[in-house]
Amino acid sequence: MTSTAIPATTFDVALFGEAMLLLVADRPGPIEDAQSFHKRTAGAETNVAIGLARLGLKVGWASRLGTDSMGRYLIAAMKAEGIDCSHVICDATQKTGFQFKGRVTDGSDPPVEYHRKGSAASQMTADDIDVDWLISARHLHATGVFAAISETTLPAARKSMDAMRAAGRTISFDPNLRPTLWPSTEAMRSAINDLASRADWVLPGMEEGLVLTGHDTPEAVAAFYRARGAKLVVVKLGAEGAYYDSDVAGTGHVAGFPVAEVIDTVGAGDGFAAGVVSALLEGRTVPDAVRRGAWIGARAVQVLGDTEGLPTRAQLEEAAP
Repeated sequence: MTSTAIPATTFDVALFGEAMLLLVADRPGPIEDAQSFHKRTAGAETNVAIGLARLGLKVGWASRLGTDSMGRYLIAAMKAEGIDCSHVICDATQKTGFQFKGRVTDGSDPPVEYHRKGSAASQMTADDIDVDWLISARHLHATGVFAAISETTLPAARKSMDAMRAAGRTISFDPNLRPTLWPSTEAMRSAINDLASRADWVLPGMEEGLVLTGHDTPEAVAAFYRARGAKLVVVKLGAEGAYYDSDVAGTGHVAGFPVAEVIDTVGAGDGFAAGVVSALLEGRTVPDAVRRGAWIGARAVQVLGDTEGLPTRAQLEEAAP
């Protein structure tokens, strides 16, 4: 008789997604006026991966990169964070995506230029999902970005979530909307809500929730996804904190943490996700998990760069949010 037992887990969180080289301008103003740029990593899934790894979780990231200098830089940076990159394929025939980001000093959204069309990561397909490796993780964190970057990554995203659900693992999903990557708002709404229906924990922002559900209150947005099977919905409210609706904790609101000065809002949602997911996987209560997410999100907006504000475990324990 063939055994159908699900294998034991060997690491905490798996993520699929595109890493890009981030080139941050040296001065405020239009990107074309910058004279030099600072190299960083960028990517919604890799931001969360770094955030989770810094908090001490065992994290595995799967993707595709070129063998160019950008790809070599990115994989070295991820390995330096302690992330398992054994399922990152480096292909000499493909190119690594990159982006330019302007510098801002007033807390507004910085100008960003993406150069990712046809990138190595966008060539990923459902065949790239190693199910045995995937279900050896306790948890999958997915975002709407990986699903959006090409026609083949959407089926890959669905397959990864379906495999984890079949194995009885938990799944978190951040819509992380990128409207320019979708053929239409309707296509984006349909695909993102379909993916959200596969997740246990759904983490939309309030503005995203309005686009995706048509509802203009956090309570109604949360109810929309709870009705579609989510066990927990956390609606991010920016400086006002977050609203949650949960199987185990009911509903509630967690206040935001005070911020002296907003420097760069990019990556705040990814930091929030790392906080919530890490705390829940540690067995913390829903309010505690949302509070950790809000604290990390507040840290993230006070520094320049996508990951500079993500804390280590020691910094988290010292702050005890």
